[in-house]
Order: sequence, then structure tokens, then C-alpha cells
Amino acid sequence: RVPMGPLSLLLALSLLSPWGSAGGSCPLRCVCASNLLSCSQANLSTVPAPLPRFTAVLDLSHNNVTRLRADWAPARLPHLHALLLSHNGLAFVSTEAFTHVPRLRHLDLSSNRLRTLDENLFSDLGELEVLLLYNNEITTVDRTAFENLGRLRKLYLGQNRIARFPLELLREGTRLPQLALLDLSANRLRAVPAGELQALPAWLRDRLYLHNNPLACDCLLFQLLDRGRRRHLSAVEDFQDELRCFLPGASALTKILDLAGKQPLNCSKAREAVLEAHLGDTVTLGCDSRWQGVRSRHWVTPVGDRVLGDGDNGSVVLLANGSLQLRALRPEDGGTYSCWVAGPLLNETLYVELLVHNFTLHGPHDTLNTAYTTLVGCILSVVLVLIYLYLTPCRCCCCRGTEKPPAPRDDSINSSVLSTTPNHAGGTREPCGSHIASGAGTGQNGRFKGGGTPPPPARQGPKAQRKVSDPDSVSSVFSDTPIVV
Repeated sequence: RVPMGPLSLLLALSLLSPWGSAGGSCPLRCVCASNLLSCSQANLSTVPAPLPRFTAVLDLSHNNVTRLRADWAPARLPHLHALLLSHNGLAFVSTEAFTHVPRLRHLDLSSNRLRTLDENLFSDLGELEVLLLYNNEITTVDRTAFENLGRLRKLYLGQNRIARFPLELLREGTRLPQLALLDLSANRLRAVPAGELQALPAWLRDRLYLHNNPLACDCLLFQLLDRGRRRHLSAVEDFQDELRCFLPGASALTKILDLAGKQPLNCSKAREAVLEAHLGDTVTLGCDSRWQGVRSRHWVTPVGDRVLGDGDNGSVVLLANGSLQLRALRPEDGGTYSCWVAGPLLNETLYVELLVHNFTLHGPHDTLNTAYTTLVGCILSVVLVLIYLYLTPCRCCCCRGTEKPPAPRDDSINSSVLSTTPNHAGGTREPCGSHIASGAGTGQNGRFKGGGTPPPPARQGPKAQRKVSDPDSVSSVFSDTPIVV
């Protein structure tokens, strides 16, 4: 018995397949097995015809098919789900080339000479899931080239000459809603919107490949990749050495993940998943898992309570997308929340730290107003004290005209001991009509002691009943205190 090789086995199966070699339905220089058609390395310059209607897999790789026209499949191929055209030197693809293959799910155009991806090039492939375009000469990507690819999951564009990719296709989330892998490695990208990429879901950032690009060093880019390394995202963790950038004025590339504290940028590591809020706010904590097909997830509060649904009075709500919404925040709501995710392969735990400031959203302005009011109050208090000390009318010498005579002095112990300034006689002007008594002498402790002053003559009217101040009263004790006006 002669052992049967792979090619012989394939030929034997082809005899039993619906193609039927006797019927001549399998194209020349191709190998057919059931609904599989392999024409690889057959030195073909055009797509063989006719192609049977029930073809499901068509392999045309490693040939010389340089142009894919609209008539390469003149009849509709409703069962074709995989088309392989790699290594053909393909330089042109018609925008109508895929009109007759609407069920295509896998398209391999890698290792060719494509230079542009024109408008609506793949718009007829509504069920396409995998598109391989790596190792071409692509420089321009039209933002509508991937229009209507609602089921696309993997897009390989590595090893091209792309200087700008329309990343807004990812940001909007409606163009490529199921995209889980985007390979832009080994291109000519000099800048990427790191802030917008950080807002992408973690399951997409886990498969966003940017290595081997001449990127400009930027702290936002460093923080994006540093978060990915701490999260063990494969696109970062597996290609740390290939993630390099150019520093300003430098000729050699620098590892992006080595920019922490390095001059001249001196990038700082960013804290991950730290959210700040105020009293009474409503916040949403996202469970940013890198697993796309999550089976289940739940949250655990800082006090260890498991959140399965609405909390007390509806203040804690578990949303349908797995996020946790906190309403009417209180100071005790602050702390570290954990999201437990059961992924398709492994489980994952995410932590979100919530800082609740002990004032409302307008708290800083209210605090400023309170401080300002306090300052103004203090200034007014000082002004009133100064007015009281320096502008209060004098009771003894600053009388108005002759209506209020000065209080008589006495030889009491209080007036002699507590008086601080001696009375000086003389001068061209006497204060407020008061006179110095002639019987002045020296009192206790050598201080000057004025003699008694006779009471003024009686006056007519209500003021005539005003009495002379008591020499032992408090006013007489402090009457000699100097007043500065």
C-alpha cells in the first residue's frame, strides 16, 4: 500500500465532492474539496472562471493577480465567506469588486502593493469580520472606506506608510461598533490623540497596536501607555521595547515608558480611576473591563456591601452597561469601589477611588464669600475702635464754646495719683476758657497738684441746674488722660 500524501488526499476528496471533476466544474490549476477552492501558487494573472456558485472559501494567494476588477465574479456567490488574495502584487481594487460577495466574513489583501483605500471601498461587505491589509504601501485612508462595516472585529493595517489614520471612526463608536483589534504598528504615525484614545473602552485599547511608529514624545501618550501597562493590556505589555518616541532635539528614539521623571518632559505617572465630586452630585463609576464578552459583573462598596440592584432610596443604581451610579453624594460615600468582572477567559477586578469634597459644587465660591465678609467685618471693627479711641469728643477740654465748663479739680488722692500729665499754665491761648488756680502746689509723689476751682456762676435756663462733676467719680480720675486729635 502506498501512503497517501496531503495533495493526493485532497484530490481524492475532490472526486467525492459536489464539484465532480468529471463534470469539469473545478477550475484548471486549482484544487477543489467540497466547497473549498484552492488556487494558491498556480501562476494565475486573473481570477479563474467560472467559479461554482456554492464556493465558500477561495484561496488565490501567491499569484500574479495585480488588478481586482468589478467583473472578477460575474455571478453572485452567496456562500463565499473567505477570500484570500495575499502575495499577488495587487495594486488596484475596484469599488464594485465586492458587489457579488455580500456574505464575505474574511478578506485577506495583505502583502500587496495597495497605496490608497478609496471612498466606500468595502461598503458592500456588511458581514465582514476580519480585514487584513498589512504589508502594503498604503499612505491614504479615506474615512468612508470602512463605511457600513458594522460587524468588523479585526482590522490589520500594520507595516504600511500611513501618516494619519481617521481615529474618529473609533471615537464615535457608530462606524465600527464591534471593532476589538486595530493594528497600526510599523507605520509613519507621528502623533495620536492620546486623550481621545484614553476614552476608548479598555477592551479596544487592549488590542490597539501603535508600536514601531515615529511618535513624538508626549506626557499624555506616556500616561496612556503607562495605564495600559498597569492594566496588563497586551498591546502595551507585549511590545514595551518597540513603543518608542522622539524627544525634542534628540536624534535617537526613546522608550515611551521610560519618560517618567526624564528631562525635558519630566512626565509624571497618572493615578488611575480617581474620581472627584462634591456633596449632592450624581456620579457614574465605569467598570472599564478589557473583556468584551463579559458574562457577569458586580460592585462592592467601600464598606464591603455588594451592589446587586437599587440601593437605599435609589441612591445607588447598577446600570445596564455595568456602571454604578451614585446619587445625592454624602461624605460617607467616598472611598474605593471595586468592580468584579467574570470574563470569557479570566476574571478581572477593577478599582475606582471616589473623593467626595465636603461642600457643594459652588462651595469654593461660598467659602470665598465668607472669608471676604469676615475680612470686611474685621476691618470695620478696627476702624470703629480707632474712631472710638481717637475721634471720641473729650469730656474735659474739648467743650463747645462756653456751654460746658470744665470739671473742677480736687485734691483727692485719685486725681493726684492717676493723673498722667501735669497742667501747664501760660501760653497765649487758654483751653476752652478754663483757668489755672493760683493756689497750685506739689501733691503726692512730687506730682503737680492743682488747687480747687470755685464753682461757676449760676445761669439762667435749664442748663443752670447742671451740677459740678464729683471729684471722686471715674470721670475725674481719668480726666487728665491726654487725647490726641
